Amino acid sequence: MGESIEDLIRFGEDSVREFKSIRIQGKRVAEPDAREISDDFASAANASGTTFLFGVNDKTHAIEGVPFDKLEIAETWLRNICNDSVKPALPATIRKIAARNSAGEERCVIRVDVPKSLFVHEGAHGYFYRIGSSKRKMSPEMLARLFQQRSQTRLVCFDEQVVSQAEAGELLAPLYTRFRTELSSADDSEFLRKLHFIAPDVDGVMRPTVAGVLFATEHPESYLPSAFIQAVCYRGVERNADYQLDARDITGPLDVQIEEACRFVERNMRIAAIKNPARIDIPQYAMNAVFEAVVNAVAHRDYSISGSKIRLHMFSDRLEIFSPGGLPNTMALDEIGERQFARNELIYTCLSRCPVRKRFAEVKRERIMDKRGEGVPVILSASDRLSGRQPEYKLLGESELLLTIYSVPIDDRKKLREMITSSGETTNSGHKTIKESGETIKSNNGVINKVGETINHAAETMGETISDTIKSNPGISLIGIVEKVGRSRATVARIVATLKKEGCVEYRGSKKTGGYFSIS
Repeated sequence: MGESIEDLIRFGEDSVREFKSIRIQGKRVAEPDAREISDDFASAANASGTTFLFGVNDKTHAIEGVPFDKLEIAETWLRNICNDSVKPALPATIRKIAARNSAGEERCVIRVDVPKSLFVHEGAHGYFYRIGSSKRKMSPEMLARLFQQRSQTRLVCFDEQVVSQAEAGELLAPLYTRFRTELSSADDSEFLRKLHFIAPDVDGVMRPTVAGVLFATEHPESYLPSAFIQAVCYRGVERNADYQLDARDITGPLDVQIEEACRFVERNMRIAAIKNPARIDIPQYAMNAVFEAVVNAVAHRDYSISGSKIRLHMFSDRLEIFSPGGLPNTMALDEIGERQFARNELIYTCLSRCPVRKRFAEVKRERIMDKRGEGVPVILSASDRLSGRQPEYKLLGESELLLTIYSVPIDDRKKLREMITSSGETTNSGHKTIKESGETIKSNNGVINKVGETINHAAETMGETISDTIKSNPGISLIGIVEKVGRSRATVARIVATLKKEGCVEYRGSKKTGGYFSIS
């Protein structure tokens, strides 16, 4: 990866490098033919991987370059070939690199690194294999043998397989040392090998594994393009971009993704307030159920499915979480709350060693996973207690699992009042009495929730969010806080007033130009 364009060109084409001229007419690539390039890319992935240089003449080795104003057209063309013309899609790396031609003029060359794949890939004209600097169509016997070899490779848990385009040195010490124990080796290489964060590739070179990339790099999606969570919040009940209120691609190590996905839900869910006789805050979702749902999606998704990420979509009446990967052959959909299955044993183990850094409602344990198989039962029971409706699991084809968690009827004031009719006594300080006694709230469907845990925790969590916002933005105005946390001005003003009374924040300056500051 560190070689210059000149170094790559000097010795000509071979099994690991190939040159291509590129000609663009208007807004399309006229040459080379996209179907031929798809065959080239597939043959490289089926062999040991190849670096392609677009903008270099394959006969003269002259640097012709790609016109600077056409770079985006060329890059989109190459990306579409990798994603759409090669089956399954290729996780190639596409980079634009400056170079000088023989006259000393600056040109731009596009470098495409196609790594050796764990799968067998098909181009537009069939299955090819790269031999030297050329490609050959595979015979039925060779194709069957390659399918067998790569299928056997995948018998090793996918999270323990090497990521061929990554280097062991790219794993970050602050991220992997958190898994060290008193018994761990002091030598980093030995420690990472025993942790299964690195492993030898077919050539004996130590490279990061899938789990190593997912836990010990800042941007796992750079190596595994689908290793992130797509979070979207919509206004209303339709999946419509015109009604989109908030959206974010959540990246980072897996434990960070889990925390940030829960923050996204917490930030965007609504909280109803009812007086009975004192104020009671009712959150749209039980955050402990949301936490377990996100953890399960991250821990058990199939990371080998190319182009399919976790999707977390919020609506006014429900929360949907799509997780890539079907159920194992031995498990039926109606058994999902009773039986355990770990698709990714190493990821499962690592999450059980990651602390819960951000506290969410009713999440009592210290580690993200507890290995007791309580996740699904918590999702079902906590959501049912709060909203009166059981969450639903649905298998989409054989490659995606959908979990739907239903919302509290946040806009139906009549139903909300029915839900908070207490089974016990209340006093003029009803809010405090209910919280301290841990009494239950009832609806027509039975027990809903313990107010002292889920409901009141929502207000406490929003207080933490506002306090963090002020600390991160010294001098911020009330309107600024409202915009950042996505709550009404009245709600924010009430919580800020409480924080001021508790000595956590203070207001400095005039009414027009002043703002809020955190008190350390």
